[in-house]
Amino acid sequence: MSEPIRDAVTRNTRPATLPLLPELRLRLVTRDAPLWQATEADLTRLGITAPFWATAWAGGQGLARYLLDHPEEVAGKRVLDLATGSGIVAIAAMKAGAARAHATDIDAYAIEAARINAELNGVSVDLVLGDVIDDPCEDIDVVLAGDIFYDRSLSLRAMRWFRELATGGMPILVGEAGRYHRPKADLMPRAHYDLTENLEIEDDGVRRTNVYAVRGYEDPGKERLNAGRR
Repeated sequence: MSEPIRDAVTRNTRPATLPLLPELRLRLVTRDAPLWQATEADLTRLGITAPFWATAWAGGQGLARYLLDHPEEVAGKRVLDLATGSGIVAIAAMKAGAARAHATDIDAYAIEAARINAELNGVSVDLVLGDVIDDPCEDIDVVLAGDIFYDRSLSLRAMRWFRELATGGMPILVGEAGRYHRPKADLMPRAHYDLTENLEIEDDGVRRTNVYAVRGYEDPGKERLNAGRR
């Protein structure tokens, strides 16, 4: 645990509850949070390159909601939350009954933010700083990823790994809100949710978010395309 990073996260964010996820409480950049008004110089002084961890991105919100609505997807299982950010998906998985949640990110601030948010929600999450794409996931039962397709190279790399895991029978669930680099194939719709409020720094007008399973893992007899409609 890094006390300077922990202090920076807590001082510059505020606890908030999202309309789509009233069960959870997260420290985010809200309009009354110092981070909202922070300049580039302020971020540099704090060592923050991009505070993605302080935002509840739409894909993560949708995937977290889906897990809470369908706990059977993760109950009693070991899950991996890729690029955890605020920790929202890993926290929801634990609330849904996961046996263990491993949350990974390449940003030390995200790791600390996820730790703080897990504590805020009364759950325990194992946090890993680093890039785990291409890991064989031998001790994982389900892979979860929210908002992973924001960059072309990352999208291609992650999806190649997802397909390899899915071919081996690994369930992979993805939360995504229509980003440009989203793969056009091998994503099977599970649910969609409408957001009534968008607490994002990058307010791009997204009001609908989707949950997909990566092709190669199918749950026979379960049709959930509209299960998440609200």
